[in-house]
Parts: sequence; structure tokens; C-alpha cells
Amino acid sequence: MKIRIPATSANLGPGFDSLGLAIKLYNYVTIKPYTCQSISIKGEGSKNSRLKVNNIFVSIFHEIYQELLGEKGNFRFEFENNIPFSRGLGSSSAVIIGAIVSAYYMANVKITKEKVLNIALTYENHPDNIAPAVYGGFTTSIVDDGIVKSLKKDLSKDIKAVMVIPDKAMSTAHSRTQLPKSYCMSDITFNSSRVGLMSAVFFTEDWEMLKFVSKDKLHENRRMKKMKELFDVRKIALNNGALMSTLSGSGSSFFSMTYTKDADNLVRKLKESFKTFKIESFDFDNIGYKIIES
Repeated sequence: MKIRIPATSANLGPGFDSLGLAIKLYNYVTIKPYTCQSISIKGEGSKNSRLKVNNIFVSIFHEIYQELLGEKGNFRFEFENNIPFSRGLGSSSAVIIGAIVSAYYMANVKITKEKVLNIALTYENHPDNIAPAVYGGFTTSIVDDGIVKSLKKDLSKDIKAVMVIPDKAMSTAHSRTQLPKSYCMSDITFNSSRVGLMSAVFFTEDWEMLKFVSKDKLHENRRMKKMKELFDVRKIALNNGALMSTLSGSGSSFFSMTYTKDADNLVRKLKESFKTFKIESFDFDNIGYKIIES
């Protein structure tokens, strides 16, 4: 089998741990029965020998496969990794979702997307990245009594993502330590009101409202202090046609949404100022994970 899993951008400003969307940047994994366990890696992580010994995808795959069939099995795993590690583009979610789906497929057991999402929650305890990796499009999600409840909206071809991907990583775990243990009521109200309206904006496609609803007071600025160039990324993006510009997940990447007709100009403007960063536009993915060969 061969599976494709999209990159994701989560939070989208105020939607901390709840909002996310999928973009057309993919990891691919090919899995074949084999005489022994074998792993090959192209792209991201190809020079990291530890990933051939301690590979999270392979560990999750075997754990689930053994639960389903009572045996471990031997497989060759061929990874083509295009999603950067530790850049806020959902690389860990892609690993988790890909491993779950692949284990069920290779065990010849059917699984729904809803079940995939809820199994994934046991490995990543917030749904902002895993939901769009499963469903594609824009997703707004909650966890209620340990169960993910999520709604999805396909994203129009009239809009594109412009990603600024710095040459430095930011650890999600470390990034969370920078956040306070409590917040004032006014900041919580500021964010919660914008999360509600932002969800409505995505479902109604009233894109001009995004500049008002994508502001945040809970996490973005605290995280961005570790890489102060990101404040300039946001300012330049918003001054050059971005409908919204937010930290992607916990960073270090920055996500901007723009009309398709304005995407090339925005990419050019950002490249003029950030010559060491990778800057590229992407269409949105409305499918989520997909088995493309079997």
C-alpha cells in the first residue's frame, strides 16, 4: 500500500487547540510485507540514523497491527517526507494518522475516519492538527468526554495558503512551557468570541472578515518572542494582501491566507525580506489522508 497524508496548520490565531486546516504538502509512506523489518527514508529525516531505529510511525503501526491480528509481522517501510519537522506544519499528526490507517489497511480491517480521529487522540491529545489530517479542509473541533466532535468545510480554490518556513525549528513541548497557567477573563473573551466568528467566516466564505477574527491574546505573541522575525513576517503579510496571518501551530512556520490572484505577489514580497526562509504558496487539501496505491 501507499498512503498520502497532508500537512496542516493549526490554531489559526485564536483557535488554540481547536481550529486547523490542511494544505497540499504531503508525506508518503509505502508499506510492503517483507522478510524482516526494513526502513528507508527520503526527504526530511533522511540523514537522521535514529529514525531507522526509533521510528514513531513504525512503533504505532506495529502496536495497532498487533492489537488487530495478535502478531507483529515484518514489513518494509519506505518514507518520502516532505513536511518539515518541528515547524508547526503537523508532521507528528501526519505520522500518527498515517500509522493508524496503514495498520488497519495492512490488517485488512475497515476503519471509519471518525474512528481514526479518535484513536489518534490517544497519541496527540488535542484535535487541531489531527482533524484536518483526517478530513482535509477547515476543521473546528472539540473533545467531549474523550471523544472528538468535529465539523469540516471544504476550502475554495479562490484562496491559497502562503507558508513562511524558517530555517530554525521550534519545539511544541518547549513552546507550551512559555504559556501562563491562567489567563484574565478579558483575554479569554477576546479569543472565544473570535473563534466563534472565525468558524462562521470559514463556513460562509466571508473572507474579508478574517483580518478581524484572526487576532489572538493567549499564545501567539508569547511564542513568537523566541523568533522575533515572525512579528515582521505578520506585518509584511498583512500589508501585502494577506487576509489573515498567524503562527502555524506552535511555530516556527507562519501561515497566511490570501486570494489566489494575490498569492504570487505576497510570496515575492516576503522573499524580499526573508531570504533565508523557505516561502511558498499551496492550494488547500480537501480530502485528508488518502490510500493512493494498494
